[in-house]
Amino acid sequence: MGEGMADDRRWDRRSLLRGAAVLAGAAATVPLLGEAATARAGGGDADALFKAGRFEQAGRAYEEILRKDPENLHAARRRGYVGLLANRFRDAERYLKLAVALAPDDRDANRFLADCYIRQDRLSLSAPHWRAAGQESYAEWFATFSGEPYQVRGDTAQLPWKQMDPEPLVEASVNGGPPKRFTFYTGAPSLQVSATVAREAGLRPVASEKIDYLNGTVWMHYGALDSFRLGGIELRNVPVSWSATESGADVDTDTDGMIGMWVFYHLLTTFDYAGRRLVLRRRTPETAGEVRAAAERAGTAPLPMWLARENALHTRGRVAGAAGSGTGVVGVLFGGHSEVAGIVNGATAERLQVRVDRDRPVETFAGSHPVVAYPCYPKEMRLGGVAADGVYCFTNPDAPLAPNGFDVAAAFFHSFHKPSTVTLDFTDMNLYATRGQAA
Repeated sequence: MGEGMADDRRWDRRSLLRGAAVLAGAAATVPLLGEAATARAGGGDADALFKAGRFEQAGRAYEEILRKDPENLHAARRRGYVGLLANRFRDAERYLKLAVALAPDDRDANRFLADCYIRQDRLSLSAPHWRAAGQESYAEWFATFSGEPYQVRGDTAQLPWKQMDPEPLVEASVNGGPPKRFTFYTGAPSLQVSATVAREAGLRPVASEKIDYLNGTVWMHYGALDSFRLGGIELRNVPVSWSATESGADVDTDTDGMIGMWVFYHLLTTFDYAGRRLVLRRRTPETAGEVRAAAERAGTAPLPMWLARENALHTRGRVAGAAGSGTGVVGVLFGGHSEVAGIVNGATAERLQVRVDRDRPVETFAGSHPVVAYPCYPKEMRLGGVAADGVYCFTNPDAPLAPNGFDVAAAFFHSFHKPSTVTLDFTDMNLYATRGQAA
């Protein structure tokens, strides 16, 4: 059985940012574990372990299945997925290659393997697997990409935020030009620029496609950017996308572009919300050690990170309501445009008796599709050393189960992080959340 993964690229910047809360809820909303699921997980069932977010144990259970049944496609694909979630690329490649060998047309196995190559900057190797996964535009984009992507120049950048709301803005330079206004959102994959910036930079698409946009369509184009400078750090040869109307005009005029997850996971990234700045460092053992030491001084323990699909970041968090609380896997996003602190899955809200205001429905969009959400107010949401009590959130009772295959109770958004500093280390796959601004 496949993972049922949705094509999460059918959006552009505006629909994604304006509907960020509900979009993330649709992509990451299933309940915290109840007693029955916990009992099954304790019994060692591989799928129950995986569903419960006990990925290490699930990996070992899938390996045991494969020892007895070396041609078990589901176990091979899931074992590879476990490795991919934690950026353990050797394990991920080994088992995903096995899955693809067992079923060359399996879309999920091919998409996982394509993502595995993307994360290692082996872009051309990803192309045939994107094609097998039905992502023709990605296949064309990366098949034609030449040279080493994301070449890092410089060691550190500290970028003050020009504004916090309705979305954070920083300045960046495109191909050596004057500063441009960029927002950022980890719920999006690639670096995106406006159609105007693309023309000014002389960008030429190597692949294009029409995508749904609210009640119409727009063009998405894909290419390569020579230089993207963020303060003291410059990235060279960067995959970039841009959207345009049929006439070639900008789709979104609010900013000049958006920085997505693929940029951030090439660096040691700190979202210093409390200090209103973005701190980027070349990731080395020394800089990672400095982050760990600073967290220890603040009394902050590292949280595990898992990256699903190309950009869906998860960690462990806590949600509480009138009927109790639960700790489990949660989604976590930075940047974007959302006034809510997060989204609580409808079943979780019901089970924990989170207060939901059904008299004030919110009509919005998720992936360019209209949805209705409701304000809700969990007694507590906690991420590491940072907590919020009774904070304003959304819940979408009709959101489908997560396409990622494991239970996710809630997603934590832009507004939740405002009193804190969060650093992401994609080598050790640790997240450090500390109240207050970075030292």
